[in-house]
This record gives sequence, C-alpha cells and structure tokens, in this order.
Amino acid sequence: MWYYQTKRDDREVIDKLSELATELPTRGFDEYYKRIRREGHRWNRKRVLRVYRQMKLKLRRKHKKRITGRAKHPLEAPESLNMVWSMDFMSDMLSDGRKVRILNIMDDCNREVLAVDPGLNYPARKLVENLEQLEEEIGLPQTIRCDNGPEFISKTLNAWCKRKRIEIRFTQPGKPMQNGYIERLNRFYREDVLDAYWFNDLHQLRKLSNQWMEDYNNNHPHQSLGNKSPREYKPRFGEEFFTESDDINENLLNLAVS
Repeated sequence: MWYYQTKRDDREVIDKLSELATELPTRGFDEYYKRIRREGHRWNRKRVLRVYRQMKLKLRRKHKKRITGRAKHPLEAPESLNMVWSMDFMSDMLSDGRKVRILNIMDDCNREVLAVDPGLNYPARKLVENLEQLEEEIGLPQTIRCDNGPEFISKTLNAWCKRKRIEIRFTQPGKPMQNGYIERLNRFYREDVLDAYWFNDLHQLRKLSNQWMEDYNNNHPHQSLGNKSPREYKPRFGEEFFTESDDINENLLNLAVS
C-alpha cells in the first residue's frame, strides 16, 4: 500500500519558536506569533500553533533569574584595614543529616578572619545582623567583595549597604578566583575543621570554629605577608591598646611583688 508522505519542513518555525521561548520564557503563543509576523514571516497561524503545541511550549517553562553583567575588578590587597572585606558561604552536614551553612568574613588587608558563623539557615537579615555586630566591634568597610549568592544579591543587604554607604563588589559568575582571598581561607577552614571532625550539633561546630579562627589570626604564617600571622602583620588599634595595657599591668604586678 502507498501512503502520502508530507513534504512540509517546519525546521525554520521550530528554530524561531525556540529562540523566542529562550528570550521571552514568560510570554505565550499570541505574542510569539505577533513577533513572527512583525519580522516578515508569512507562516500561517494554524501552522505555527501546531508546531508550538508539538514543542509543548504551552507548558510553563522553568527559567533562571538573569544576573546583570558584572564588571571585572582586579584582586588587590588594600593598604589599610576596613577598606575591603570578603564574604562567602560554605556548606556542610551534621551527623543527623541536617545541612548547615557557614558565613566567612575576612579583611583583605591583613587576611584576618572577622567571622566564622555557622547556622542551619542563613537569611539575609541574619547576615546583616552579623555585619552590625562587627560594626560595633571594629567598624565597617568601604567595600564588600562577594559572589552572586541569593543572600548577597538580596534587597535586604543592598538596602543596608546603601544606607551605610558601602559598595558591594560582585564577582563575575563562574569565576570564583576573583574573590581568591576568601577562597583560600575556605580551603584551610574545610581541611582543618569541616573535613577533620564529625559534628553532632551547631554548638560543637561553633566552638571548634572559634578556636580555629583565633589560631589562624594569631599563628598562621602567610607567605604574602612575610610569613607573619594576620594580627602580627597589621594589628587593629583595639588589639594594640589591650596588648599595651596588659604589658603595663604585668609590669605593675611584678613591681608590687618585688
């Protein structure tokens, strides 16, 4: 038996609909067809609708939020403290299967770890609270360098930074080494803490993280800093003040004993 073989070629229609669906994923057939006609294509509406349905474009298409273009900024160590801070999140899991996120903040000038804060969830409001706590202790930076994570691009953090006149410097998507200082810090933290221990709860993780942070700031030798620790390379005013006060108190105690 012989059957009629259609000679229709819908490849051009398929390519055009695929292009429109990629550029405008939230629009429907009516706008697609109007755009096709405005571009001069004379395809029949029934034909375009048939191809549209065959491609199952009437189903809701999942699409990612687009990130605006990010400018490339050179990774340079600032000359003084509180000029540029770097922030990043890390992920791990407790022994009972619960996921945890850890916020790391460091000063790019002397590579000092300013915060290592784990939590079961980390909304943008909690991130702002950590920055406000650091503001009370050591002040705020002029610039914050971070990636395009949901907490960092949130309206909450952006509004707070705008109010505090802090510039947010985002890295380009897919290029983590544009924030290389914090990436190197993350490697040490994962090797020394996350991969070395098994945690039952946040209290254990937070306790070991604080111990690691103190050891890193006071004893870790940085080759780029002349093999000095962060606080040895460039201590903060408060640390210098308390160190001198402790020395004075110790001398007075020695004189009293003698």
